[in-house]
Amino acid sequence: MPQGATVTSTLKVGDKAPDFTLPAHGGREVSLSDYRGQNVFICFYPLDWTPV
Repeated sequence: MPQGATVTSTLKVGDKAPDFTLPAHGGREVSLSDYRGQNVFICFYPLDWTPV
C-alpha cells in the first residue's frame, strides 16, 4: 500500500471506484477523476524485471 494510504472499505462489484492519484511516466501524476465520464480499464502490471 502506498505511503499515507488508508483502507476504509471494500469495494463490491458495481461499486464506483473512489478517486485516487498515482505517479505516471515522466514524473507527472494521473487521477481517476481526470477520466470522469469515460470508460476506464485499470490493470496492474508487474515490472518486467521482477521474478515470476
